[in-house]
Amino acid sequence: MNPPPTDTPATSQGGAPGSIAAAGPVPPTPATPPRGPDPGPADPRWARPALLALLLVTTVLYLWSLSASGYANQFYSAAVQAGSESWKAFFFGSSDAANSITVDKPPAALWPMALSVRLFGLSSWAILVPEALMGVATVGVLYAAVRRRFGAGAGLLAGGALAVTPVAALMFRFNNPDALLCLLMVCAVAAVLRALADGRTKWLVLAGICFGLGFLTKTLQAWLILPALAVVYACCAPVALRKRFGQLLLAGLAMVVSGGWWVAIVELWPASSRPYIGGSQHNSFLELTFGYNGLGRINGNETGSVGGGGGRRGGGGWGETGLTRLFSADMGGQISWLLPAALILLVVAGVVLWRARRAVAAEQAAQRAEFLVWGGALLMTFTTFSFMSGIFHQYYNIALAPYVAALVGMGATLMWRRAGRLGASVLAVTVAVTAAWSYVLLNRSPEWLPWLRWTVLVLGLAAALGLLLSLWTGAPAREQHEAPAEDGAPAAPQEPTRTQTPHTPHVPRAAGRLAVIAAGVGLAASLAGPVAYTLDTVNTPKGGSIITAGPSVQGGMRGPGGGRFPGGRMPGKWRGNTNGGTAAGAFGGAPGTGGGQAAGQGRPQGQGGWFQGRPGQAGRPAFPGGPGGAAFGKRAGRMGGMGGLLNGSKVSAKAKELLEKDAADYTWAAAAIGSQNAASYQLATQKPVMAIGGFNGSDPSPTLDQFKKYVADGKIHYFLAGGREGAGGREGSARAGGFGGRGGPGGGSGGSSKITSWVEKNFTKVTVGSATFYDLTARKG
Repeated sequence: MNPPPTDTPATSQGGAPGSIAAAGPVPPTPATPPRGPDPGPADPRWARPALLALLLVTTVLYLWSLSASGYANQFYSAAVQAGSESWKAFFFGSSDAANSITVDKPPAALWPMALSVRLFGLSSWAILVPEALMGVATVGVLYAAVRRRFGAGAGLLAGGALAVTPVAALMFRFNNPDALLCLLMVCAVAAVLRALADGRTKWLVLAGICFGLGFLTKTLQAWLILPALAVVYACCAPVALRKRFGQLLLAGLAMVVSGGWWVAIVELWPASSRPYIGGSQHNSFLELTFGYNGLGRINGNETGSVGGGGGRRGGGGWGETGLTRLFSADMGGQISWLLPAALILLVVAGVVLWRARRAVAAEQAAQRAEFLVWGGALLMTFTTFSFMSGIFHQYYNIALAPYVAALVGMGATLMWRRAGRLGASVLAVTVAVTAAWSYVLLNRSPEWLPWLRWTVLVLGLAAALGLLLSLWTGAPAREQHEAPAEDGAPAAPQEPTRTQTPHTPHVPRAAGRLAVIAAGVGLAASLAGPVAYTLDTVNTPKGGSIITAGPSVQGGMRGPGGGRFPGGRMPGKWRGNTNGGTAAGAFGGAPGTGGGQAAGQGRPQGQGGWFQGRPGQAGRPAFPGGPGGAAFGKRAGRMGGMGGLLNGSKVSAKAKELLEKDAADYTWAAAAIGSQNAASYQLATQKPVMAIGGFNGSDPSPTLDQFKKYVADGKIHYFLAGGREGAGGREGSARAGGFGGRGGPGGGSGGSSKITSWVEKNFTKVTVGSATFYDLTARKG
């Protein structure tokens, strides 16, 4: 089998030991690298059609039945709607067009969606199509980044692996900030790789801009991989050491400017004329960045968060921490299908390329640098996610998906090209381990496609055996064509350039055919599990704040972010119910459903409680407070009406008509505790609805005195009682004060509960169907 031809990168003088420039004998060359473009390997004829096919299939996959998810996460959709109506709301990321409070993230992820809604009007498609296109772009950029050094085959394998990673398919069809963040991080890595190839400053500056925009997307998470990339460039760049540090400083400046301009404006803007900064306790974006969205995510001390504020051992309410966290029941099916393969290939490639540092010096040093970049990004993110004690949701794992996919594509290609006993053994072990781990993951859903786990296991083990038989048989013939090693280093194959004719090692025909067949079967077995999970994800509507990919799993009966419910235990005893009804009724799921895996997966408009699922599927229970949760209605009231915290309501036609009447005469058509509660009514009416207390209902905005002034000035028409329309615990939700300052609606400073008590005492109740409002223009008596 012909190895894809690659070019030999230029070398330069002045490189440090271990850098690309110093990896071998340096011929007389200019002190600076040539400025011509690095064309990368010559592509075979099938490469471009294959790439177009990959992008087309990814586009169809991510757009398929997209509108079934409705407004997806209504928290962000409401902010998108507000931004499409008000440029001020667009700039700040406000939850409503009247600019009462912002979302608890910077606004960059909202901007593409808000522009789309401005152009095409408010709809599910207008909100979600930009996210899907970001996914297609991410696959394309990843292909290009891997292809430059390892060839079209490696790029296609990496792009395809990313496209069918379940958590990637989940989030590129959803409106959380993670889709844009993933795209920006892949662009940043691709830019650093270009800088490593030719030493040009412009690529590092571009990477810095990507990191800055990433900060405006999801604050400090964007900088998780920054140290690894900076260290690799400082050690391996093909320019003089002094220039490397100068380039890194310029890249840092670009990052600060591209990410800091918005922060500076917000911090300097008078607080009285801008919206309150959601997620903070003192109306400060810097506090939000370094507290709730920063160090609080690491140590668990998150004031105002759901289940936060403790930093308890083992992750508190967010799951057990440790190296096995991402392989657990809740996380494994989201991201870990190819994670063992990526780690195996990373370690072996590092050993092989390090030992071969004096053979085919420039090419192998360049390959080593790319493994260091992708591997460093993977290890930094994996370690952080494994041990962080704060809020951690399953869908955060999309950050790992491109790094895993790149390492699998690069590592498998490198091992295939070596074609010796080492390459054969590594590929066989990798396929066998991947198949065995896929069996474990599929076995966690024993009633879902039960034949698939055995098929994957048998095919994977057969492919591993075939690879060993075929490649071991052909290894001696191939190894005759490998270049002689220096100083005892292992041999390395000679790589042709664009101007050379590829030389094909002699391999027995039968062995070569068996190798190709075994490799194809092994690839199919490795990807069968994630493809099945992805197809299930694509065919299942998603909604709410906590979502997961794939079917429900055993041992996945979890609360926020994969942990047990806040406090470490679930409320009451739960049993799955494949026929629906019982589990749903007992735990507040949508009537006739079995709880499901995560919030809002059964009804896009958010009729379930904390978690809800598809009709007829056993899964996780809804948290008390969702519709149908009569059995736990009183408990839901004491716990703050959590059914309305993480998912919105289904707004009836009569309630919509009530809020729309005379709405133009008021700044806010209504006010509600918590952003999700407010978002449902805002999206239904397209009128501003004030989110009291922000996302968790725990932010001190507005205070009771401020709210009283708004009412006295005639700015708010209605107050929505409780957490949600038809919520089992709506009567006591806001009044109860949530989890006692740990994030339930009305928690935190207690401002939300004070507002609720004042409204109930002084204003007339209006009941519309199952929803209760208070008319703030009609006082009692």
